[in-house]
Amino acid sequence: MANTHLLSVLIWLPVLGGALILALGNARASAARWASLAVALVTFLLSLGLLTGFDYANPGMQFVEQHAWIPSYGIHYNLGVDGIAIALILLTTLVGVLALIGAWGVVNKRVNQYVASFLVLQGVTVGIFAATDAILFYVFFEAMLIPMFLIIGVWGGPRRIYAAMKFFLYTFLGSVLMLVALVYLYLKGGSFQLADLYALPLTAKEQTWIFFAFMIAFAVKVPMFPVHTWLPDAHVEAPTAGSVILAAIALKIGGYGFLRFNLPITPDAGHEWAWLVITLSLIAVVYVGLVALVQDDMKKLVAYSSVAHMGFVTLGTFIAFTLVRDFGSLDAARLGLQGAMVQMVSHGFVSGAMFTCIGVLYDRMHTRRIADYGGVANVMPWFAAFSMLFFMANAGLPGTSGFVGEFMVILASFQKHPMIAFLAATTLVITAAYTLWLYKRVFFGEVGNAHVAEMKDINGREILVLGVFAAGTLLLGVWPKPLTDLMEPSIAQLAMQIANSKL
Repeated sequence: MANTHLLSVLIWLPVLGGALILALGNARASAARWASLAVALVTFLLSLGLLTGFDYANPGMQFVEQHAWIPSYGIHYNLGVDGIAIALILLTTLVGVLALIGAWGVVNKRVNQYVASFLVLQGVTVGIFAATDAILFYVFFEAMLIPMFLIIGVWGGPRRIYAAMKFFLYTFLGSVLMLVALVYLYLKGGSFQLADLYALPLTAKEQTWIFFAFMIAFAVKVPMFPVHTWLPDAHVEAPTAGSVILAAIALKIGGYGFLRFNLPITPDAGHEWAWLVITLSLIAVVYVGLVALVQDDMKKLVAYSSVAHMGFVTLGTFIAFTLVRDFGSLDAARLGLQGAMVQMVSHGFVSGAMFTCIGVLYDRMHTRRIADYGGVANVMPWFAAFSMLFFMANAGLPGTSGFVGEFMVILASFQKHPMIAFLAATTLVITAAYTLWLYKRVFFGEVGNAHVAEMKDINGREILVLGVFAAGTLLLGVWPKPLTDLMEPSIAQLAMQIANSKL
């Protein structure tokens, strides 16, 4: 298979596979599970070809595909990836496999529709990361709402309809503003190609309006404070595999959107309003972390934890503006952007693993209330060991992936903004507080519940899923160089783009 069509295969193979699995019918649940796993596994193996054929020294788009779609309006089916996009595509295809294995046998209602939704979601998410035409990006951006809406609304908990509607409305209303901004840019420049939009001259007023249109759309996806309230509801009601995909993959779309749209298209407005995003990021890091401390539902606690951790992504992204524009420190800006990206990939492993762990407990006890547990380590020692690793990574323990990205962002901030770095570093204390509190309540102590005493330790399927998450968490924690080398040319180019004014 030629590399020129690899991205299209990674997008449409899962989508077409999901469509064929729908045709199997509800009666063939086992066949649907195996078929979906086969499609996801083949997609992941093919995605590794992005690494083998990638030119690490080239900061531009590679594996480029260009086809006319609606040429009369300047809309094309154009695909391409750089190091940033490849990292997120590989994360997407890997977590897609793990989510399907983790959900094996857990859902028994409309299984073919369930697994088909995951495959379609995976395909359109790869499309988001690969699109180099703004309208194509927007189509994939909106399309991923449909399978996620169904996963929450059909297979979720008692309040699934409320959670699904809230998720859909928040994301959809935010993205409408992005569409308005894209239409304006087309009317001004006559193109929807991202490379053309990067070069398009814009006045300060135009940049400000476009910056906020993009910011609102992507802030909801991250999600940033104060538009984060849909996330805890969505996580609590979503099935375990849905929570894994939502946390590990869907939240990264917002951070990726900032890097692809806000920074290079509106560099001057980004510099002017960076203080706002930095302030909201610090609120997310500190305040939302404190909110997590008072939760009595494990899923809701980890959901708020995700908001706090993603605050580091937006902090590292926008602190780069002040570092490069106000202090002329290009290296510090690159460090902040690298930290944001490493944090995104790390959060994919750690949050995906933590929601998988909660799912393991829920499958056995059918409750997520922390007070219903206690002494789990006595009856599930292997599971307790895996969970300890992921909980420590969530708290930012050195040697795990959770430390690397946050440390890079704090280090970049400290060079010119010690107070911002100090406030951001407080999350390490807050996160350790609620993470250790949760682990202590669930795993330590005497077994005080007869249902806990009857729980069985993790089986081979669960060990496989948690083992892959553990390998990713540790490998990125002790050896992040392959990831940073993959992204460095693209990050350096992005730092240069935000350093150059359009005025």
